[in-house]
Amino acid sequence: MSDFRSVGVLGGGLIGMSWASLFLARGLDVTVVDPDPDTAQRVTDFVADAWPHLRTLGLAQTGTPPTAHISTDIAALADVEFVQENGPDRIDLKRDILRQLEETIGSEIPIASSTSSLMASDLQEGALHPARILVAHPMNPPHLVPMVELVGGRATSEATVELAEAFYAQMRRVTLRVKKEVPGHLANRLTSALYREAVYLVAEGIADVETVDRAIAYGPGMRWAFMGPHLTYHLGGGAGGYQHYLDHLGPTQEARWQALGTASLTPELKNALVQGVEDELKTQNEDTLVQRRDAALVDLIRLKAEHGL
Repeated sequence: MSDFRSVGVLGGGLIGMSWASLFLARGLDVTVVDPDPDTAQRVTDFVADAWPHLRTLGLAQTGTPPTAHISTDIAALADVEFVQENGPDRIDLKRDILRQLEETIGSEIPIASSTSSLMASDLQEGALHPARILVAHPMNPPHLVPMVELVGGRATSEATVELAEAFYAQMRRVTLRVKKEVPGHLANRLTSALYREAVYLVAEGIADVETVDRAIAYGPGMRWAFMGPHLTYHLGGGAGGYQHYLDHLGPTQEARWQALGTASLTPELKNALVQGVEDELKTQNEDTLVQRRDAALVDLIRLKAEHGL
């Protein structure tokens, strides 16, 4: 199948609503299933807020967003051509959701899970048709951040991965194939490594929460928006490139690796982190923070495209 016409969004929370917005923008018939009776209004409001950004990026072709079908009954997904699953990140709940889903949809329909940490092989246990199950993990908000990492499990077929690649290409996403299963996949492991040190620095009194955030936002984060760590350090090697960097500055990297720490998220540390964020928000208009972030993401996407980055 090269042209998908319908999609099911199983789970209408933050990620599900974002996915639904993108899928509607790309002209698909979208059905959202969630047990919360307030889902319809939440999805409608979210799509309305997302639509101007999707229009600016050329992802939406109409001035007024179409309406998604909303249901509390998983049977509403019986005729969809692709399923984006966004249930709670607990393996027992995921397996129960997949069991119900497999009783509803055709045996050939791909099931892509947005799980941030669980592995496809674990999701496939007990499945009727495990070959069509894979992880398709986005970064929040997926209607604006284009990356989707695809991770197959032991039973996932190559045909399923190729179908997923075709689907997300139609959604104009950037897909990454992760070669091996590991908890957290790829992007979340990278962000977790940074977050571990960010928490440790606060726990050790080296910097407060706001200073850590500013260090990233006004330092390496500005470069990371355009290129990853390997290419960044290649440029840091000057005329000698990455080889020069590794030969001459690799030892200093290893020294820093040895000094990195791990803190335990004790109640006291969690309170300190939350208080730090609350202090940081005093310099922000929290009511508009999401809107300003999304507007900046739109500008960044356009800037990256303009400069070929």
